[in-house]
Amino acid sequence: MTARTALVTGANRGSGLAIATALHEAGWRVLALNRTPAGLPWLRERVVDLGRPGEVAAAVDELLAELADEDGGGDGDGLDAVVANAVDRAFGTVATLSPAAWQRALDVNLTSAVALVQAALPRLRAGAGGRIVLMGSHAGSRYFEGGGSYCATKAALKALAEVLLLEEREHGVVTTLVSPGAIANLPGDSSEFKMSTESVGSTVRWLLEAPADLAVGEIELRPARLPGSLPVTGLDRLQAV
Repeated sequence: MTARTALVTGANRGSGLAIATALHEAGWRVLALNRTPAGLPWLRERVVDLGRPGEVAAAVDELLAELADEDGGGDGDGLDAVVANAVDRAFGTVATLSPAAWQRALDVNLTSAVALVQAALPRLRAGAGGRIVLMGSHAGSRYFEGGGSYCATKAALKALAEVLLLEEREHGVVTTLVSPGAIANLPGDSSEFKMSTESVGSTVRWLLEAPADLAVGEIELRPARLPGSLPVTGLDRLQAV
C-alpha cells in the first residue's frame, strides 16, 4: 500500500518542522515548500519564497511529478493532505507599518495559502478524503497592539477556512483551521507557559488521520498552564488566553 502524502509549507523549523516530523514518523511521505531548506533526507522540498505566491503552483506540480516518476509513472496527482503553515510575523503599529511589510504579510500569510489550496484541490478531490489544515492563530480573534498585519491576515485565514469547509465537503475534502495560542517556536524556548512544537505537530497529525466521517472545522489550542502574572500588552497577550 502506498504511503499517504502530505505537503507542508514552512517545514524547515518550529511548528512546521514538528508537523512534518510527526507525519514522517507516522509513515507519511512529506513534501515541503520552504524558503530555507531543512536538508533532511526524508523531506522532499522545494525552495520557494511564499512572499511570491505565483511560484507556488509550479513548485507543487514539480514535487508531485517527481514523486509520480519514482512511483513508476502516472500524472503526479497523489496528494492526500496539505498544511498551510508558513507565516510572516512583521510587527509594528498601523501608523508605522510600511506598505512593503503589509504586502509581504498578505502574500505569505494569506495569498500563498490560497495558491497552495488551488494547486492542491484537484489532487485532493481525486483521492479518498483529502484534508486541508490552515494554521491560524489566536491573533486572528484576539488582537493586540503592534499586530495589525499579523492579526488581520490570521482573521482572514479563519474566514477562508470556513468557506473552504462549506465549499469542498461535497467533493470529499475537509478543511480545518488550527488556532493555537503561545507556542515555544524559537530554539531554546522551554517555557512551561507555552505549548511545545511537538504537541502542535501531533495534533495536526491527528487531524489528518481523523475518521473519514468526521469534519473538524476549527480546533483551538492553548498552553495547559498560565503564568501567575499575566502579560497585558502586545504579542504577550496571547500567553494570557
